[in-house]
Amino acid sequence: MKLSIVATLYQSGEYISEFYQRASKVAQQLVGDEYEIILVNDGSPDNSLDIAVQLTKTDAHVVVIDLSRNFGHHKAMMTGLEHAQGQRIFLIDSDLEEEPEWLLYFNEHLNKQECDVIYGVQNKRKGRWFERKSGKFYYWILDLLLYVDHPKNITTARLMNRRYVDALLLHKEQEIIISGLWIITGFDQQAYTVIKKSTSHTTYTTVQKLSHLMNAITSFSSKPLISIFIIGIIIFIGSLVSASVLVVNRLLFSVPLEGWTSIMVSVWFLGGVTISFIGIIGIYLSKIFIETKHRPYVIIKDIYKK
Repeated sequence: MKLSIVATLYQSGEYISEFYQRASKVAQQLVGDEYEIILVNDGSPDNSLDIAVQLTKTDAHVVVIDLSRNFGHHKAMMTGLEHAQGQRIFLIDSDLEEEPEWLLYFNEHLNKQECDVIYGVQNKRKGRWFERKSGKFYYWILDLLLYVDHPKNITTARLMNRRYVDALLLHKEQEIIISGLWIITGFDQQAYTVIKKSTSHTTYTTVQKLSHLMNAITSFSSKPLISIFIIGIIIFIGSLVSASVLVVNRLLFSVPLEGWTSIMVSVWFLGGVTISFIGIIGIYLSKIFIETKHRPYVIIKDIYKK
């Protein structure tokens, strides 16, 4: 198998037929008959599954993986990659905002650069004012808190070789942030500038985007926990300075100490020590918490193919 095209389905019913036709045409142009199209149904509430299953009855190149419920876009993508058998794997969204024809340009660029991955990146983020501004804020926070260099305005669409995908699948996390896994997997990855279309409203609400941001930060960075520790140290040092000033004033200048002063110094001192210790313990607990969860990140209900 030379090529696998992997896409997920969620409220994708109106796009599947056109996506299938365009993806099939591009794949045949590139590798002849040695390709597969893997569609992962992520608990879509519309008729996406029915339409995709009909394709498997007429085309042996199509494989449909039906998940038992909605597990999330990133987990569905990883499931598709797990079942992909091609030497090159093209991951793309099925809503046609990312064009199947990009595969031709990505493949040409991959051969020319002799790299492992070609991924799409937008010069300008699509959407209205709020979506563009929130996108800038999202990547600003990531730059501030992550230890890895996260590319800005990346797309789902990417062409990967076999060894990269095999390495990517070595990650066995339950809470998957796939863009972070793409980065930490390493290898030679090159950006290719694309222009996304706007074919539908996003299914991500503001709350979901904030949740995704927090999940990304806590999955790939311990900086929030370290910040707790640093804040505790600052409070602790501040309390020592305040206590020193009070002692000097009392001994050298005979300034009387009032009761509330000693209480406040004690509270600040103990608070700083406590927060510092909680920060240290929290760092270790977070590592243990992440490593001890062994739930399957998806459950496959059925696989359809001819």
